[in-house]
Amino acid sequence: MEIVVDSPTSPAVRQLLEDHLRDMFATSPPESVHALPPEKLADPHVTFFSVRDEGVVVGCGAMSELSPAHGELKSMRLIESARGKGYASALLTHLITVARERGYERVSLETGAEDFFAPARRLYERHGFTVTGPFAEYTDDPNSVYYTLAL
Repeated sequence: MEIVVDSPTSPAVRQLLEDHLRDMFATSPPESVHALPPEKLADPHVTFFSVRDEGVVVGCGAMSELSPAHGELKSMRLIESARGKGYASALLTHLITVARERGYERVSLETGAEDFFAPARRLYERHGFTVTGPFAEYTDDPNSVYYTLAL
């Protein structure tokens, strides 16, 4: 397995992100979907990573810089066949390491409150993230859960 900086608009990644967006809109009301399309993940303030196994993209995640002291995790996703095999923990650990290397004091994220997102919430909590209130441009939303990890 390798985790590399990648382009969210590359053909190898695009389908994964389109599947992610489709699931988000199928699970949450449109106003509660905060996943970004590939073009927005290509913003200079966002670093996009893919997880590859023998050259095949099995997952992705991104780090957005909210300020010099605060990063946000975006678009963590694995293909279904890669779930439960440690890729998500490896990716999350990598993203936390990147945040520390950048000198962030904290890293935050938004995920869904629906049962569909329970495995993601458990992953974040296992890695030390705690539930917090909205941050950055987010607002109170019963369909969202906000997490922060102090670094």
